[in-house]
Amino acid sequence: MSVGSDDRTMRKSLIQVFGFLFSTLGWLFVSCTLAMNYWRVIFVGGKGGSWMIKSSWYWSNLWRDCVTDTSSVTNCRDYDVLWAVTPYVQGVRGLLMVGMSLGFVAAVLCFIGMDCTYIGGSGKTKDKILFSGAAFHLVGGVSALAAYCLYTNRVASSAFSPVVDRSIIRYGIGTPIFFGLAGSFFIILGSVLYGVTVIPTRILSAFAAEAPPSYGQRTASKSLYTTPYYALSQRSSGSRVSSISHVTAEKISARDTFV
Repeated sequence: MSVGSDDRTMRKSLIQVFGFLFSTLGWLFVSCTLAMNYWRVIFVGGKGGSWMIKSSWYWSNLWRDCVTDTSSVTNCRDYDVLWAVTPYVQGVRGLLMVGMSLGFVAAVLCFIGMDCTYIGGSGKTKDKILFSGAAFHLVGGVSALAAYCLYTNRVASSAFSPVVDRSIIRYGIGTPIFFGLAGSFFIILGSVLYGVTVIPTRILSAFAAEAPPSYGQRTASKSLYTTPYYALSQRSSGSRVSSISHVTAEKISARDTFV
């Protein structure tokens, strides 16, 4: 194996390692947000507008609504049965669960398909497995991103809508949303890094198989086939000319002798 091929293999393995780190970090962020509080939060001041007298923090996550006051007492109301939960919260739960399931499958496939592992078969087979894992990562990351965007859109629309009664609590976006968005982008970035190590090789090999021969190859093939023919034709014409001249000389000599 040449030095250039070794360098390409090393770069490919390095990019795959970065893809593994980014995607793993992204799914770690996403999984942590499922257990985090303060998905939406608002601070309400106490009597007379002074927070020193009494104030409260109203916050929610995917599983409960809670309120915490200045005495650090928290009262929560867990969401009831599954079909009694707000529909958009159900949608966020479903998208995150689908995304994490796809991420688990993608992590296994990418681990098998990476060049630095000794499982998965030949190089072409490992590339196919890695590409499948990158596709699962991409779909899972987009699913998680859609979940956070759905939650953010619902909270923002309730907070800024002029139709909503002013007496209703208008929540703001909490820290888990930002963690989840960052994790989703990390997952998508990891899938792209996986893909760029496989797609260019496939494209280049396909173009190499379908590309027409170059000018040098055409010239070489033309000279390969035309040179012997040209030499043979030259020899044939030379022999024909010599035979004609020989016959003409014989005829002239015979005629001259007759005369």
